[in-house]
Amino acid sequence: MVGLDNFSTGYQHNLDEVQTEVSPEQWQRFRFIEGDICDPDTCKDAVAGVDYVLHQAALGSVPRSINDPANTNASNVTGFLNMLQAAKEADVKSFTYAASSSTYGDHPALPKVEKNIGKPLSPYAITKYVNELYADIFNRTYGLNTIGLRYFNVFGKRQDPNGAYAAVIPKFVMQFMKYESPVIYGDGEFSRDFTYIDNVVQMNLLAISSGNKKAPRYGVLMVN
Repeated sequence: MVGLDNFSTGYQHNLDEVQTEVSPEQWQRFRFIEGDICDPDTCKDAVAGVDYVLHQAALGSVPRSINDPANTNASNVTGFLNMLQAAKEADVKSFTYAASSSTYGDHPALPKVEKNIGKPLSPYAITKYVNELYADIFNRTYGLNTIGLRYFNVFGKRQDPNGAYAAVIPKFVMQFMKYESPVIYGDGEFSRDFTYIDNVVQMNLLAISSGNKKAPRYGVLMVN
């Protein structure tokens, strides 16, 4: 198992906590690379000898993408392409990546259906749609098995409630713990979908095991 992260939105102490929860033998089977997917050589190093790629790396947050579209594009498009190219050259068995519900854009239909997408509503949404286009091209052109999972606002343990781009669920939890009322904007008529992190993990494991007779031997987890 190989992990790659540049800690732009994550923390070393999360890995340290994981180490305390597994056996020394399990930890020895994990190799961590502190690096950036914007560097092609780092991507090649990460996928060397790997069978399955779980690509979660991206600069999230719609407001962040509006304030800084260039860096969002660099990580979410150039970095994604670097990982696809490295995975293709390493001849991995499958490449599962974090797509996004933002791809549905302004399409009004409910419930959401994969084929029904509208115009993107942010630079972030554009980058995630481009990911799907690139993944499809790599599948049809090079035969790389790609699987995109459109997450809806992932939340869960270790999520940072602080910072300018913090997600709403950890913010609400922190306010509840302080006996404060959460702040809800608008008229209260809007709704949003959320996905718990355990379900995301389950989706990724099912994606790499679906249709495979043998259990995966290796994996790369991209968390950015």
